[in-house]
Amino acid sequence: MSINTKLHAALLIFGVLAGPASAQVAVHGETVYTMAGEPIKDAVVVIRKGKIAAIGKAGDVAIPKGFRVLRAKVVTPGLVDAHSVVGLAGILNYNHDQDQLERSNPVQPQLRAIDAYNSSEELIAWVRSFGVTTLHTGHGPGELISGQTMIVKTVGNTIDDALIAPSAAVAATISPLAEKSGADSPGTRGKMIAMLRAEFLKAQEYRQKQQAAKKDKDADPPSRDLKLEALTQVLDGKLKLMVTADRAQDIASALRLAKEFDIDLWLDGAAESYLLIDDIKRAGVPVLIHPTMVRAVGEKENMSFETASKLVKAGIPVALQSGFESYVPKTRVVLFEAGMAAANGLTFEQALATITIDAARILGIDNRVGSLAVGKDGDVALYNGDPFEYTTHCIGVVINGEVVSETVR
Repeated sequence: MSINTKLHAALLIFGVLAGPASAQVAVHGETVYTMAGEPIKDAVVVIRKGKIAAIGKAGDVAIPKGFRVLRAKVVTPGLVDAHSVVGLAGILNYNHDQDQLERSNPVQPQLRAIDAYNSSEELIAWVRSFGVTTLHTGHGPGELISGQTMIVKTVGNTIDDALIAPSAAVAATISPLAEKSGADSPGTRGKMIAMLRAEFLKAQEYRQKQQAAKKDKDADPPSRDLKLEALTQVLDGKLKLMVTADRAQDIASALRLAKEFDIDLWLDGAAESYLLIDDIKRAGVPVLIHPTMVRAVGEKENMSFETASKLVKAGIPVALQSGFESYVPKTRVVLFEAGMAAANGLTFEQALATITIDAARILGIDNRVGSLAVGKDGDVALYNGDPFEYTTHCIGVVINGEVVSETVR
């Protein structure tokens, strides 16, 4: 160990050099959208040890001595991307950084996003520089069951530094994206649903055998099956089933399947969801809507810029997402997608909610992120104007009380 390394370690031990856990930051905004109440003019957010310690009018909240002060015209909670493949899909568009989809098998719920996530991927820093602080990311659409998703912060040298939830959902696809050619299956929509039903029936039987073995010590438990273990967690409500489906007929199939097996469902993409508003609302299912500016081709040919506003008006929980792009830079940015939604029927705060508090509620992490309130994580995005205006820039990002970006985007 060099003298400099020893000195640095000693300074950390004695607290001379403050790390992320001891970050002391105050953010002063001309307007602060807390998403926990009305916007506050001329407000201060004080962050101590990674958590929000105080928030309110600048005249009512004292900034402790020694705190670093950041200033912006508009301050919002860190943005929450409700569905992404960033961290598995890389910026270079080469095979070696494209781990979001495994094509060898149509049914692979045992694939864990945590085993494929690259916390050093450039795309993470890129979306973070626009204010995105939390990602629901993982295996993308394209196979009948492509794998699992997880929830992370857009920070950290390793996955452990970033992790919020190691598993959030099992990702499935009901659309021609998951069709196989020739004699491979599934080749039709009917076969897709039949295969999904068969897998969940197997998982029910697997669970029953496990439960029987626990009650009867003489009974042999079933041999471990990672596929069925993952699907059992879906049946038990420990994981959601996220189904990517755009056509109304496929959305309806997903709703029927979820009802049949009493599964907690997230509808993903859902380009034609505006045709089934009553059914979706009756089922109590949230919708992770495709990027607002997605191409209106193929399964999304009937997409609408007004889908988000129609669903929100109906009282359906809605979040916007970046989704997946097959070309560089491999992702969209939810900030811009929400801006388009705000121009097509949503109010400013409704649009902001789809990428902050409403997204956090759907993902089940609103106790930590999605709004600015005392005790929540110190995740803040700073802008030099209206975040949804084309000429506005993100001028700072704070995650867990640490200033992680000051790049002007």
